[in-house]
Amino acid sequence: MFKEYSDYLRDNPHHYWFKNKLYGWGWTPVRWQGWLVLALYLIGIFALSLRLDQQTTDQEAVYKFMIPVAILTAILLVVCYKTGEKPHWQWGIPKK
Repeated sequence: MFKEYSDYLRDNPHHYWFKNKLYGWGWTPVRWQGWLVLALYLIGIFALSLRLDQQTTDQEAVYKFMIPVAILTAILLVVCYKTGEKPHWQWGIPKK
C-alpha cells in the first residue's frame, strides 16, 4: 500500500504543489513549495500562540489569535486551490 501511495504522489506531470488526499477531501503537499507553504502556516500559528498569555481576555484572544488564524487559514486554502489539483472527494488511489 505504501508503494502505491508513494507512486500516486510522485505521479505529478502538472507539477502541482498539492495533490488530493488519498481519502476524503483536501490536499497533501507533494513538492517542496507545498511543504514550505505548510511550514510557514504552522510557524504563523505558533507565533500567534506566543502572543497570548494568562492575562489575555476572551475578547483580546479573538483579536490576537482567532481572526489572524482565520486569515492565515484562508490564505492557505487559496494557495492550495491555486497550486493544487482540483479538489474532489476521493476514496483510495484513483484508477487510471
